[in-house]
Amino acid sequence: MKIHCVGIGGIAISGIANIYKQKEYVVQGSDAEPSEITAGLKKQGIKVFVGHKVANITKDVDLVVYSEAVPQNNPELKKARRLKIRCISGAQALAELSAGYFTIAVSGMHGKSTTASMIAQILIKAGLDPTFVIGTKPGWRLGKGKHLIIEADDYQAKFLRYYPDTLVLTNIEKEHMDFFKNFQHIRKVFSKYVKQVKGFIVANKDDGNTLKILMSNFQFSIFKQKVKLYSLKDKDATKIKKILKVPGEHNISNALAALNAARLLKIDDEVSFKALSQYQGIWRRFQEKDFKIKNLKLKIVSDYAHHPTEIEATLQAAAERFKGKKIWLVFQPHQYQRTFYLFDKFVKTFQRAKNSFGLSELIITDIYTVEGRESQAIKKKVSSQKLVKAIDKIWAVYLPQDKILDYLKANLKGGEVIIIMGAGSIYKLVERFSTGTKLTNKKQRGRME
Repeated sequence: MKIHCVGIGGIAISGIANIYKQKEYVVQGSDAEPSEITAGLKKQGIKVFVGHKVANITKDVDLVVYSEAVPQNNPELKKARRLKIRCISGAQALAELSAGYFTIAVSGMHGKSTTASMIAQILIKAGLDPTFVIGTKPGWRLGKGKHLIIEADDYQAKFLRYYPDTLVLTNIEKEHMDFFKNFQHIRKVFSKYVKQVKGFIVANKDDGNTLKILMSNFQFSIFKQKVKLYSLKDKDATKIKKILKVPGEHNISNALAALNAARLLKIDDEVSFKALSQYQGIWRRFQEKDFKIKNLKLKIVSDYAHHPTEIEATLQAAAERFKGKKIWLVFQPHQYQRTFYLFDKFVKTFQRAKNSFGLSELIITDIYTVEGRESQAIKKKVSSQKLVKAIDKIWAVYLPQDKILDYLKANLKGGEVIIIMGAGSIYKLVERFSTGTKLTNKKQRGRME
């Protein structure tokens, strides 16, 4: 069987492609431009085309899997459908892959990748040899055991494709408002989703929205049997805080979710706590590096946060980890529509960042545009400059990406912590610290969330 993946450079689609390859299918794919991910795919023996071209789809292709971030007028999709080749989304592909597995899905607006990777580490430590597909690097593994762990995303309500045996639900709030009409729409979609769960739901008791949705969808007797709650007020939280290497209350909460999911599988607590104590974090989630610029010693933290709630959690973790240090934040807003719909929340989060988290300076760069997902009307209404103006603090500045490195070199004194934050291309700035190369403002295709 020959499978072609459109948008193969996306973190989720690349994981699915790798699983297909390990299952010995012939796999190829295309993406708008080369990346670290596409380079890794080539090393696995997967052919990658640069650019979406009609010629990439040939009659011998049996199945086309496309990223939900790819527009439906994509030339490869159009040709595949003209040739009557079966085309399915990444979520559909993952749903089909889950057949025959005991599926553990992790959902919620924040913490999915971390929680799923913690669960995977526990299951590996327990000798269960799981398979997983998670939105990070490395985000996939093909095991021989019966368990599959997936990051079940709320974007475009993709998780409605899944009927998990166990659902881990971290939190629910306003997000992806380019798809959801309002919070009532979010409630409706999650309400449908939780009813698709075959077995137990592990849920965050500290999140009011999660509790309300679950309690409104299950009678009390069923709720009591089906829903297993966890909270930062649990005794286990104190023990986890002592052993966990990744900082922040949000990660303690993620670890509690993983612990309770493991208990449902009858994994001994000793195994779970050991695995959590050895957890080192994942790509772009508070990923720390040491650097030198002009002989100045600096700590760099690369973080994926792009929603106000995530930003606050990361800054809280930084304040906890680096007490007494000056913290600089370089932030790239992700998607014009998110910035527009959550504008006031972004402003309030940054306005209180100095007093609440000891932020010394905030640099906001241009909004990362996501091809195929942006409203042209909204793009005219919001900008990083408008965000900085609304924050209205002397320590908050706007800089284009290609000016950031020079600005930092001119103003850092040594000993600072620089957080490079955002879900777009800003992570590449970390690499520029060691090479001195400037960033450009080149528009790129957004990675699928």
